[in-house]
Amino acid sequence: MVLVTPALALALTLLTGLLLFGAMGYAPPAVLFHFFIAPLADLYGVAELMVKATPLVLCAVGLAIGFRANVWNIGAEGQLTVGALAGGALAVWFPDGAHPLMLPAMLLLGVAGGMAWAALPAFLKTRFGANEILTSLMLTYVAVLLLSALVHGPWRDPGGYNFPETVLFPPAATLPLLVDGTRLHLGALFAVAAVLAAWFLLARAVFGFEVKVIGLSPAAADYAGMSAARITWLVLLLSGGLAGLAGIVEVTGPIGQIQPTISPGYGFTAIIVAFLGRLHPLGILVAGHILALSYLGGETVQVTLGLPQGIAGVFQGMLLFFLLACDVLLKYRIRIKAPAVRSA
Repeated sequence: MVLVTPALALALTLLTGLLLFGAMGYAPPAVLFHFFIAPLADLYGVAELMVKATPLVLCAVGLAIGFRANVWNIGAEGQLTVGALAGGALAVWFPDGAHPLMLPAMLLLGVAGGMAWAALPAFLKTRFGANEILTSLMLTYVAVLLLSALVHGPWRDPGGYNFPETVLFPPAATLPLLVDGTRLHLGALFAVAAVLAAWFLLARAVFGFEVKVIGLSPAAADYAGMSAARITWLVLLLSGGLAGLAGIVEVTGPIGQIQPTISPGYGFTAIIVAFLGRLHPLGILVAGHILALSYLGGETVQVTLGLPQGIAGVFQGMLLFFLLACDVLLKYRIRIKAPAVRSA
């Protein structure tokens, strides 16, 4: 049932979507075609799917490792934003930079920025017992406001006609493309590498064993001498670093500069990706592309059929709802019992 329930949740989401589109006055088959099939009709569309899946997979892999240890980092969106700011600062300060090490330095700074932002809830949890759900979530709003302050203020491009955005990054500060004529960039390989590394950590390393034990039985982990505080720090720094990498990959890849909106909510959607992928790295790789298709499909039906912009969010919300509802089948078995026959 662990493998069946995600497929069942996806099927229920599609069925509910058919009913919803019909109630809105749209032809359900046409909507589903433009939502799920039309975006992948050519090479460019397939490449765009991978582009949008890259930050989802990077964030979700880190979150899943923390979730396995019962460390609930809900602030990947903020860590993504700070990672983009930390790494993008180098291109803003040196807009004519052409050093070959500029891009690697930006990537490292992006990872460091995400880790630093995740270190705040880690410190508050291990030192004061603060709930990491609340602290990581609230820090997201601080990060978004910091982004807004910078692009509307000191980082605004003086030659950008007063638009709130930075200068365009120089070629030395952008990721190389993997396929000509598309936006598919080197960051997609980072996502695959993160999946493989996470699989190795969880399946073959002592760290993965400690994560599983602490998540399943904190008392047994304590008895065995495992440090919950150390694992909390490690999983939060790991998830923050991957989210920061996702942020810097976005601004050095498809965006090419820092804008008021770096992410359409990848950090929050990554939570759905992690659970749809059953907290397994390989499952997350598949789930990331499914949720990326919801973004592409939402844009397509908005342009072709005039559906509201938030239709992608509706699909994502329904998918999470049905996934959580179907999870009851992991603990309970449905049985149909014949009614008792009363004796005369």
